[in-house]
Amino acid sequence: MTATLISLISIFIGIFGANSTAYFFKKYSFGFTGNTISGVFGSIFLIKSFGRLGFSPKFIIQFEQINYPLFVLNSLVSFLGGVLAIFLIYRINKKMHP
Repeated sequence: MTATLISLISIFIGIFGANSTAYFFKKYSFGFTGNTISGVFGSIFLIKSFGRLGFSPKFIIQFEQINYPLFVLNSLVSFLGGVLAIFLIYRINKKMHP
């Protein structure tokens, strides 16, 4: 598994987090395309922001082996990024269109 593959998996987990949040909280849904875009950007933003703490894809495959606890932490942060992006974009949308 390469760092690129881990990054792609993280992005898909962020997309899943955003779409599942919109499914359970219909009020926050922006449609499938809007939820997908917010999940991508939320996941990337949170991983890039907090990945330097030691769970970025570069650290997950250090020494040619997968560090599974770091991969699980990366997945949870990606999911949370997708969820937070939905709520944040909803709040921004409400401020712009009262």
